[in-house]
Amino acid sequence: MHTINALSFGSKNFNISLEELKAHLDFKLSFTDKINEEILKDYDVLIFHKDCLSLEYLETLLKKSEKIKILVSNNSEKKKDYLNHIISLPIKISELNRVVENSVIRKNFSKNSSILIKEYKLDKNEKKLIKDEKHILLTEKEIQLLELFLNNKKPINKDKILEEVWKYSPSADTHTVETHIYRLRKKISEKFNDENFILTNKSGYEIVKKK
Repeated sequence: MHTINALSFGSKNFNISLEELKAHLDFKLSFTDKINEEILKDYDVLIFHKDCLSLEYLETLLKKSEKIKILVSNNSEKKKDYLNHIISLPIKISELNRVVENSVIRKNFSKNSSILIKEYKLDKNEKKLIKDEKHILLTEKEIQLLELFLNNKKPINKDKILEEVWKYSPSADTHTVETHIYRLRKKISEKFNDENFILTNKSGYEIVKKK
């Protein structure tokens, strides 16, 4: 594994407390009292204190960033979708080393399993469709349907979907396809209020990506 570069973002006291641990860490740690996309691009991991969330711009940056984000807090926090992990204070060296390394391993493993669909992210490992802080859980067949739509530039009819996803012959009952797509659309509509995620026309079903 390449050297992991992490960035500590927080108050002067927070950064000092982490700097005292630096000699015992299994990754390279730098420090900053300001953050933006340009600064973050050179790092694999961002470690930051809960108090930083009071900064209006930070949550927007965290949601957009694909970097590993680790929140340090002295309270019990509900994990938000854009966070990879939460560590409680006082920080334990062994825990911090383990969390950073495992987070990087998981990210590298799942790199090829995440697909961007318009403003959504399809996470095949977690079986989730994610947008902002919301997500829905997907079945294996629903993931296969989404991948099929994405891999085809033209609408796909029900017979072709049966062949590709269910391995049925074209003469099989297409009601199976209709039922699964109906349920998938319903989940997306109820969670994300998106009625046009999967479109239907006379040629079949499709997902129209943003240009």
